[in-house]
Amino acid sequence: MDLKLFFNPIDESLKPESFDSDSLIQSIYINETKMPSLDAIDIAIIGINETGGSSQINDPGLRFIRKKLYGLKKGEGLCNIIDLGNLRNGTELDETYKRIQVVCQKLISKGILPLLIGGSHDLDIGQFLSYEEEEKMVSVLNVDSRFDISKKENNDANLNHFHQIFTHEPNYLFNYTQLGHQSYLVNPTAEKVLAQLGFHSLRLGAMRDDFKRVEPLIREADMLTFDLSAIQKIYCPGGDRSEVFGLTGEEACQIMWYAGMNDKLSSVGIYEYNPEKDSYDHQTAMVVATMIWYFIEGFKNRKGEKGFQTNDYVKYVVAMDVNPETIVFYKSRLSDKWWMEVPNINHKGVYDRSYIVPCDHADYQQATKGDVPERWIQTFTKLI
Repeated sequence: MDLKLFFNPIDESLKPESFDSDSLIQSIYINETKMPSLDAIDIAIIGINETGGSSQINDPGLRFIRKKLYGLKKGEGLCNIIDLGNLRNGTELDETYKRIQVVCQKLISKGILPLLIGGSHDLDIGQFLSYEEEEKMVSVLNVDSRFDISKKENNDANLNHFHQIFTHEPNYLFNYTQLGHQSYLVNPTAEKVLAQLGFHSLRLGAMRDDFKRVEPLIREADMLTFDLSAIQKIYCPGGDRSEVFGLTGEEACQIMWYAGMNDKLSSVGIYEYNPEKDSYDHQTAMVVATMIWYFIEGFKNRKGEKGFQTNDYVKYVVAMDVNPETIVFYKSRLSDKWWMEVPNINHKGVYDRSYIVPCDHADYQQATKGDVPERWIQTFTKLI
């Protein structure tokens, strides 16, 4: 597949020679007149022009985001990045989803992480569909101030896209986690529906009580989709539905840092930038650029934490007075992060007898007191 057929080159005004010698663009391969090679690439930036899923966004403002991003400093460490340019829209919205699916599927199969920027939030449908041929269950992390699961046919696509993901056949969605929703913006029934499906949501206030709680949730995700409207309007006036309250810019960057460090994460989408609502100096574009910068820095710090039977992990077996009789925990010697083992009673092969789920030290402490962690229960329920 020739990726060049899917993309338009970046804006001609965004040339490396227009930026300082120590700026990030100097270390990015750019699709200008010729598409660069994908050999040894780690992250591929994809601009999305499609706004058909929203009646409010007319211009995705990709040139503003890129200008801010390219001007940031390189940072330390090695990460090979390519900017593929802007994906050419399909004649209809569903065709754009399909193009995103095909491109992301190609990149993921080559071990390249697609990082999508711009467009309406429903474009994460294409991002999700790119996992369809992976033959594995997928965990999705969504950062949003609202639940976009409405069934109303007259709504814009960006208001009901997760209903389409939840009901997609074949069903390969293992887990869905939503971070940062605000209770006064969501229907309580929707939150109950998520709980009944065995999915997890952590509202903004609960995140603020202990922000480190979000790290294991992020670490479980294969796919991250981030609606800029989850960020406070004072930081992000160009988030299309941003409100007075929400995540701070620093908290959004912290989420992206955690996501970058997640060895399991294989695609990222940042959506709902509306430059018509942004400040004159494109403050929101700067927030998006900084979020991407922190994601890249987190990516550089990935530990390659796989293979729990190696000496890189300390194994703890906790005896319980109730079922299960024991719970097995693993602690990384490299990062001090924790995981726990959940038995898969419906396994078909030798290598899927258990599911390893990210957790934290508090889960281990809870087990040592004789209580089964809620995270263990939720995962076991999905596996039976």
